[in-house]
Amino acid sequence: MTTLTYVIMAIQVLCAIALVAVITIQSGKNAGLSGAIAGGSDTFLGKGKSKTLDATLASATKWIAGAFVLLTFVLNLL
Repeated sequence: MTTLTYVIMAIQVLCAIALVAVITIQSGKNAGLSGAIAGGSDTFLGKGKSKTLDATLASATKWIAGAFVLLTFVLNLL
């Protein structure tokens, strides 16, 4: 194996760890329903901050997953 293969494998491992972390941090899609039924007290500003964080994490998930797939294809070709 060449040095390039080892470098790409290391980047792929870091990408996999980042992907697991970003997915774990995201809130579930059904989290809002339980708060509405139980009478959770979310303020307007708190909801907006949560939505932007969730949107950012969703975007990061897409980019990291795309990089992971690309690195997998590159490693397959090497």
